Amino acid sequence: MPHRTPRKLITFDWAMKRLLRSKANFEILEGFLSELLGEDILILEILESESNKESKTDKFNRVDLKVKDSKGEIVIIEVQYERELDYLQRMLYGTSRVITEHQQESEAYSKLVKVISVNILYFDLGHGSDYIYHGTTTFIGIHDHDKLQLDIRQQKQYGKIQINHIYPEYYLIRLNNFNSAAKTSLDEWIYFLKNEEIKEEFKAKGIQKAKKSFSILSMSETEQLAYVRYQDDLRYQASLVESNYGLGLREGREEGKLEVAKRLVNNGMSVEEAAAVAGISVELLKH
Repeated sequence: MPHRTPRKLITFDWAMKRLLRSKANFEILEGFLSELLGEDILILEILESESNKESKTDKFNRVDLKVKDSKGEIVIIEVQYERELDYLQRMLYGTSRVITEHQQESEAYSKLVKVISVNILYFDLGHGSDYIYHGTTTFIGIHDHDKLQLDIRQQKQYGKIQINHIYPEYYLIRLNNFNSAAKTSLDEWIYFLKNEEIKEEFKAKGIQKAKKSFSILSMSETEQLAYVRYQDDLRYQASLVESNYGLGLREGREEGKLEVAKRLVNNGMSVEEAAAVAGISVELLKH
């Protein structure tokens, strides 16, 4: 039997911009998130905020989702497809922003919504052998090394059993560390995220719908050209950041870093992003 060439699919970040905001495609994101979190997730709506709007540089690969989990609780899930260097600070800022944006005025702190930050990383991340990391907040005793727990009254008041259920959770998906051996249904999604390919035998929730929806061949000629330009822009931006960041390191001076940041802004990067990449303050770059 002749070998079939896998059908080329669009990247997940492009899909997040152009396809996954449609209610007709919620099933795809629900499938991915259900496999990642290990429970059925139902998307109620996409939350519109400044960070969910496309920037002129078409670089903000983020979507905020209001969902219901298998316990019937309402949770906000922030999905980011990151290609930037300042991911840790971006994660922290993102969850803080989501919490404050969706807290009603004069509403009690006990009503703060739970936030889960899902970060799909397209670059190398420090030291570590795994390709999925899960971060939560716990409080450990300095002397007794015990884990601080909520008492019964607090459990009833907050509607949570554990303290870590209150604070944001973080998932880091390190695509470069995945060896492309899909052993679980979650691995099938990671395989797609890394290789832009979905095999016929994949059975993960929502993944076959993604295969149909993400086909480049199903796009109009105009959409295909826009996608090609987007991919070219990403490659150019990655090269620009790498070369200019290296220039700033070699010069080793504040002026050098400032010059790097200015070049990045001139080539379409936002002031905030350029300042973070160059390692200077936003105020310095603006003035």
